[in-house]
Amino acid sequence: MNSIINRKKARITLLLVGIFYFMLFSVFAQNKETIAVISIDSKNMEYDNEAMASMIRLELEKIDVYEVMDKYDVKDMMESYQISPETFGKNAVVGAGKLLGANKMLTGSVERFGEKIIMILRLVDVETSRIEKTSVMEFLNVQEEIQSMCMIALNELLGLENDKHLVDLLINYNLPIATKNTLANLSGPRMGMIFTGGDAGKRLQDSEQNGGYDMFPVSSMFGYQFEKQYLTSGDFQALVEVIPAINGLESGAFIPSLSILNGFRFNNSGFEFGVGPIARISKVKEGYFQDGNWILAERQAPPEGVETIKRIDNRGTHELSMGLVLAFGKTFHSGYLNVPVNVYAIPKKEGTTVGITFGFNTTKKPKI
Repeated sequence: MNSIINRKKARITLLLVGIFYFMLFSVFAQNKETIAVISIDSKNMEYDNEAMASMIRLELEKIDVYEVMDKYDVKDMMESYQISPETFGKNAVVGAGKLLGANKMLTGSVERFGEKIIMILRLVDVETSRIEKTSVMEFLNVQEEIQSMCMIALNELLGLENDKHLVDLLINYNLPIATKNTLANLSGPRMGMIFTGGDAGKRLQDSEQNGGYDMFPVSSMFGYQFEKQYLTSGDFQALVEVIPAINGLESGAFIPSLSILNGFRFNNSGFEFGVGPIARISKVKEGYFQDGNWILAERQAPPEGVETIKRIDNRGTHELSMGLVLAFGKTFHSGYLNVPVNVYAIPKKEGTTVGITFGFNTTKKPKI
């Protein structure tokens, strides 16, 4: 008997709770403010004013914050009161809102500038005749996603959370400003000194009679740097540097080289570093070292257990040799004059080369 009474009480309780929530929902639904959208000013877009207004109205209904006035009712009332569909100004929108009996009005514009779309939405309170909120957003020019842009802009206007991933895909983030302070081009002549150690250095300093070049331990370097920036972000630059050069002129030698570096530069501090391949053409011959002396294999067979190697020799044939350049430098400025100073190393088994170079160029004064 008690179980039957308890079941009846439970049913009555559920019924009362359901009635309570229904009444509460009805009260809130009745208390929703009405909002009307007359038109959205569309310029340089694939969609006209009416189409943009329809998309905004659709997304407003999805959000379900306001009771959105039906577009056909709005259109009929606009014709009755002779309200122009080109009504965009605040005072005109407030006047139209009073005639339509709306609590809020939504107006705005969507315009394409180059490769970006600027969407401005304004929420106008009809009673106070004030612009309650404004949303200004810049999107990428992806017009097939215009409905998603409307949703993002409306959520921004009404203080609702957006999908961060979707925002990142569509928002047009401003790129850093590029000026002479953020775009430095240091193309120009280069000169310096280099030192080659190890077996390669010995061969360069050896006498010409023994296949060397009779060069000084430190030799000269003359070249020219061509560069091209491929990435700029504020103070940072990434660039490709091409440096053809000639070494050893003071000793009567002619040793050409070509370096191609991937460089990274910080313009405000002037520091930069780079890395890349270097190619040289030099005469080489096969031989071996014995008691510090270079002996050609073709003249004297190497002792047992001694392997022959190829080293620089002015009696040999021209061959291409490759290496890796590691460079670090700083650019000093004096007005429009730039003086880049760099130190570099070319590590190789037969002998590491280290050097220092400097150059100059001028930055042209911007035309006003």
